[in-house]
Amino acid sequence: MDLYGTLRPLFFRLDPETAHNLAFWLGERLCSWPRLPEPAHRAGLRRSVFGLDFPTPLGLAAGLDKGATLLPLWKALGFGHVEIGTVTPRPQPGNPRPRLFRFPQAGLILNRMGFNSEGAEVVTARLRHRPAGLIVGGNLGKNKETPEAQALEDYRAAYRLIAPRVDYIALNVSSPNTPGLRNLQAPEALRPLLAGMLDLRKEMGLELQPLLLKLAPDLATEDLDAIVEVAVTSGISGLIATNTTLDREVVTEPLRALVEAKGAGGLSGVPLKPKAREVRRRILSALHGRLPLVACGGLGSAEDVQGALDDGAALAQIYSALIFEGPVLVKRIHQGLRQI
Repeated sequence: MDLYGTLRPLFFRLDPETAHNLAFWLGERLCSWPRLPEPAHRAGLRRSVFGLDFPTPLGLAAGLDKGATLLPLWKALGFGHVEIGTVTPRPQPGNPRPRLFRFPQAGLILNRMGFNSEGAEVVTARLRHRPAGLIVGGNLGKNKETPEAQALEDYRAAYRLIAPRVDYIALNVSSPNTPGLRNLQAPEALRPLLAGMLDLRKEMGLELQPLLLKLAPDLATEDLDAIVEVAVTSGISGLIATNTTLDREVVTEPLRALVEAKGAGGLSGVPLKPKAREVRRRILSALHGRLPLVACGGLGSAEDVQGALDDGAALAQIYSALIFEGPVLVKRIHQGLRQI
């Protein structure tokens, strides 16, 4: 934990993606240690959701460990679950660089990574060596060149490989960085997608494995209500809210002009927090307790996490705050949750 604090000034002088790659290189060295510590700070926070026993409600959101590279480290840091991915069925490089931007003064990240993925086959092989005692979810997406009309086949192809190696699956239909992907949230597209995935789950004998859907924060209220009804009636296990936002209005001036100058991409971090919470509250109101919801988007403290749980979320995930504050944030959140 102290290592990140020491190296943080170096990381933040580097291009964000270069810093990410360096941090993961160091993380892989740590994962090779014969005995990583067991986290004691999450004691007393265990909860059961989706029929799974989570050591703590706090998890790592998808997008950071895309290839299931650092699972032993995430466990040692104290996360109760880690959502790997987004994993696409076939390898793809993602969008051209630069595609990742930090704004430390606002705790904000802009990314247009575009589902850079080693592909489901490579990630599946790595998951064969996942550590015990850590719940792992697999976040799945379609390849960029796959037409919307054939998206189901991409999700099914990735599912066939990843699902047997993880504890739950999340379908990512809400990233803003793959053209047309968010169109899959429309009820007329979502119904057959969910039905096709549930049929495959049954075919593979994985009926007890939770299947979740991750939603965007930029949906109109009436669309959100309709999507919630489709999700509930489909028979899936739960929802994750939210993904990154395209709404530049969440950023105040003069920073907004700097963000807009970087071009397209989804925003995450502190400025997303009010919008994400508003969307989650709307979803929870529409759900009436019929499905669990995982809170994500702008969370960065024990108060944020507890607020999401008090709103009715079953679990919470962080990502951007971890980049700015480092691994010690996990312990700090757990200590705060116990005090609250």
